[in-house]
Amino acid sequence: MENLITLTTTKHLFLCFSLFYLFFTYLFLALYVISSQSKCLSRSDPFHLIQSSSLFSYPSSYGQHKYAISTSRSTCSSPLNFSDYWDVLKEIQNLSRNAECSTRNVRYMQMQGGGHSFGANLSSHLRFSFFDHQNDSSEVPCGFLKKFPMSDSDKMAMEKCESVVVVSAIFNDHDKIRQPRGLGSQTLENVCFFMFIDDVTLKGLQCHGLISTYSSGYKIGVWRIVKVTKEDLYYNPAMNGVIPKYLVHRLFPNSQFSVWIDAKLQLMVDPLLLIHSLVISENADMAISKHPHFVHTMEEAMATARWKKWWDLNALKMQMETYCENGLQPWSPTKMPYSSDVPDSALILRKHGLRSNLFSCLIFNELEAFNPRDQLAFAFVRDHMNPKLKLNMFQVEVLEQVTVEYRHNLKPSDVSFAKKSSMTTKTIRAQPHLLHQNGSCSSKCQQYLATMWGSHQ
Repeated sequence: MENLITLTTTKHLFLCFSLFYLFFTYLFLALYVISSQSKCLSRSDPFHLIQSSSLFSYPSSYGQHKYAISTSRSTCSSPLNFSDYWDVLKEIQNLSRNAECSTRNVRYMQMQGGGHSFGANLSSHLRFSFFDHQNDSSEVPCGFLKKFPMSDSDKMAMEKCESVVVVSAIFNDHDKIRQPRGLGSQTLENVCFFMFIDDVTLKGLQCHGLISTYSSGYKIGVWRIVKVTKEDLYYNPAMNGVIPKYLVHRLFPNSQFSVWIDAKLQLMVDPLLLIHSLVISENADMAISKHPHFVHTMEEAMATARWKKWWDLNALKMQMETYCENGLQPWSPTKMPYSSDVPDSALILRKHGLRSNLFSCLIFNELEAFNPRDQLAFAFVRDHMNPKLKLNMFQVEVLEQVTVEYRHNLKPSDVSFAKKSSMTTKTIRAQPHLLHQNGSCSSKCQQYLATMWGSHQ
């Protein structure tokens, strides 16, 4: 009996010890992860934050925080340091106040008459002729050859945004509207937030009660909602999203800085701090994250085809061969300070000026000519444009620390559109004659591939 009691007591002690061990092990790991993540974001001292819950109250049916994607990185090799919030605010206000319009403008081709296309629909030869912008008086095609379908009140509000603008877009109800976090107490007085949507997205918002069907102007939390009639633009919703993404300097002609954020992301850091740390302090025209996996453009093109991110493989191959024929090269150290050819373009920060505006116009023309997969045209435009873009390509771990990524909506609101789109976007395979001619390989990207794979003699 005594032995049985001793054995039972020993088992209880062992169980308690095991539970304490697991508890402290878990606590240690949790503290390690938190401390590791905080190394990526460093502020000089605290400042008063606006509570995100006070920005907007969502109905439970909307599920704006469902399906967050966890990150695989708990450490940071390139920490992002932020200056004092009040110093940043004052500096950006001074920069915006003292900006000279003549130093940040590119002359654009103007709409004549009614306009049959939003873009110019130019040939490759003509598009490439605008890359060398030595003559400031020459006009550059940059969209808006057809009226952008939005209300006059929205247009006036956009023109009044004179400092920093944060822009996003949701077309075909592809994502949810999420409020930014970490905003300073004076940020909403100095930063504009605009979300572009189409009729399909509007119906989804009305269905959840986020927007009244009787309202002529829409606002959800910090976001001013701009409804765009997509029938007057492009059939592909992704291409319509390219307009506010890359032509933000034309939609907001008086803004000095801009932040583009994909609707799948939630901003976790004040945009003023991000602009200051990634653009102003780096003396950059643009800041964008490096791709987490790819360095060469052709790697991204192969992944686009493999995972069917674009349905027309024939056109995709023609695009890459057009770029190879006109000088596209794989990334190498000779391209430094550009540290990669492939960005993660979900977050783009810009200082509006000659170089960044020119880059945005040129890449928009490429996306209209081929497809809205902007990572494919990124390096070609960047490497061939003149004057050269001052680009800060930061580590992907920084992107993962300043934003939270969510999955796209699992079921589109417009089921009829989804069915129609799937029927009309059947995958088109690349034609054999693009690869072979007279029995031998005639691909214009042979040299590129040989260099990329290290087999070039």
